[in-house]
Amino acid sequence: MTLHSMNRWKRICLAMTAAALAGCGSSTPSGTQPIPAEITNVMQKPAYKNATWTMQVIDLASGKVIYAQNATAPTLIASVRKLFSVGVALNQLGPDHRFVTPVYRQGTVDAAGTLNGNLVLVASGDLAMGGRTNPDGTLAISSFDHNEANALGSAVLTAPDPLAGYDALAAQVAAAGIKRVTGEVVIDDRLFQPFNYRDEFDVRPIFVNDDVVDVIVNPGASVDWRPKSAAFSVQSSLQAGAQGSKLEIDLTPELPACIGAPNCVGSVTGNLPAGFVPPYTNAYPLIRTFRITEPSNYARTVFIEALARAGVTVAAAAVGANPVAMLPAQNSYAASTQVAQLVSQPYSEYAKLVNKVSYNLGAEISLMLFGLAANGSTTRAAALAAEQNVLSTQFQIPAADLHFIDGSGGGDTTATSRAVTTLLTGMSKQATFPSYFDSLPVLGVDGSLSFVTNFEADPTLAGAKAQVHAKTGTYVGGPPLTLKGQSLAGYIDAKSGRRLVFIVVVNGVPIKSLDDVISAFQDEGTIAAILWKLQ
Repeated sequence: MTLHSMNRWKRICLAMTAAALAGCGSSTPSGTQPIPAEITNVMQKPAYKNATWTMQVIDLASGKVIYAQNATAPTLIASVRKLFSVGVALNQLGPDHRFVTPVYRQGTVDAAGTLNGNLVLVASGDLAMGGRTNPDGTLAISSFDHNEANALGSAVLTAPDPLAGYDALAAQVAAAGIKRVTGEVVIDDRLFQPFNYRDEFDVRPIFVNDDVVDVIVNPGASVDWRPKSAAFSVQSSLQAGAQGSKLEIDLTPELPACIGAPNCVGSVTGNLPAGFVPPYTNAYPLIRTFRITEPSNYARTVFIEALARAGVTVAAAAVGANPVAMLPAQNSYAASTQVAQLVSQPYSEYAKLVNKVSYNLGAEISLMLFGLAANGSTTRAAALAAEQNVLSTQFQIPAADLHFIDGSGGGDTTATSRAVTTLLTGMSKQATFPSYFDSLPVLGVDGSLSFVTNFEADPTLAGAKAQVHAKTGTYVGGPPLTLKGQSLAGYIDAKSGRRLVFIVVVNGVPIKSLDDVISAFQDEGTIAAILWKLQ
């Protein structure tokens, strides 16, 4: 589940109201069936008194619309938008595409192993950089991902070493005979033009630990962090409080501007009550995160430290700004000067990472990689235009049905239910569909749908477990605190044996806490299960 900047909701402003949405579209278009009472009973709960529901359900084999409500209305879909950015990237790149991140030397290596010059790591947009690699070669994915730790209140960290890829590159540099570097280590981050991500930082094509530093809190208020690097460290004065006292964990600054300068430190303060159980994960450690606001500076330090562990000495200071002025002309590297390379998992694995945990940065990079491959787009605006062209020409989705401002579904991202089901139907006909389908969270099994299993009150819905593959989306804003949009869209393998394409969205739900968001989230899971049973 993605909670779009819930901890910054005071900065969010949205012009579209639930009342405006209610005037768009038809509740039950001619030719469709009335919405079943089991579903309308969910939609008419008191919590949704002033909210607006939209829905469309299609039989995939026949293309017949079974149910439709406000299907042509612009609706806040939040992270359901990722169905588009991941879909077009899969089609353009191919599921088997692998990112190759090379390292080149600039200068000559003498008999003693001294490189009289620089080392350059050329960023490829590899989201994981070897830091999520399982023993079987797949990407490690946690249903409670650390990218949402600050919004959810905790997370479950994946097991692999987040610095593994940098260590692998450093070992190759050493194996190439380089023992000392007299010059600099530079990150070539010119794959695309940096762009702002939700007023947090400028996105670049280089990553370490998903561009966050994990703060790891254990019982008794002991604090650790990962990855460990001179680029950024953590100090803690978190106190162990009495049972029943108020939980307060503050990270200062959550967006550290000092990365690239010596002695860059973040502080953890507050109170951890005795007996406190982390929310949703129900287990320690409790996780929070600092943002790596200068990815290239941080990666440069991490790579220099990895080189040191591999026995390669670098004359340049480990902590500093990435010296991009020392880079040669873009794409001018000679193959003979390559000294290392990191090859990623196939993009199909990255599609799973993005969709199953609703990884916002992963969706943004997927959009950029699509644009680069489609027509050489190097700006987000150009990539969005290239995507719109494909959606209009290949999928026949009217431009008026979509309003995308980024690749991940931030802010006032809207789409009609008709547009989403058209995409899902079109993707089912692509050669990439098996990878696309496998990338989606599975109801009651994994990803952001792993805990939507609250069907004890109606055992007839239990069979829906593992039969719904769908993307979730959540957008919280205010004031007043409001669930602007909660959405669920994907495929249902119905009890009858039919495969359905569906989307269900609710906009404009007043809320008081994250628990209210979870309730709406589970209600949409219940609607999906009802569709499984009835169709």
